Amino acid sequence: MEARDVIKRPVITERSADLMEEKKYTFEVDVKANKTQIQKAVEEIFDVSVEKVNTLNYKGKFRRFGRYTGYKPKRKKAVVTLTSESQEIEFFEGV
Repeated sequence: MEARDVIKRPVITERSADLMEEKKYTFEVDVKANKTQIQKAVEEIFDVSVEKVNTLNYKGKFRRFGRYTGYKPKRKKAVVTLTSESQEIEFFEGV
């Protein structure tokens, strides 16, 4: 699995913005990716050094649309902690 396949997108919320001050960044990742794959992908894409990776698995929610029922897709989120010597990741250029 390539690095761009592992990391889908950054998760930008109020809580994740507060965590960025502590050098913790939140990403939505591939459901099959493990912690070492996530660590290598972040290091390769953003050219930083990763200290720790925490992952969270979310089940798909049950949804109804009229008489049709189903589940939303399951997803996986990773909180990546950078080392103190590492540079920060810039999501918003020039802001």
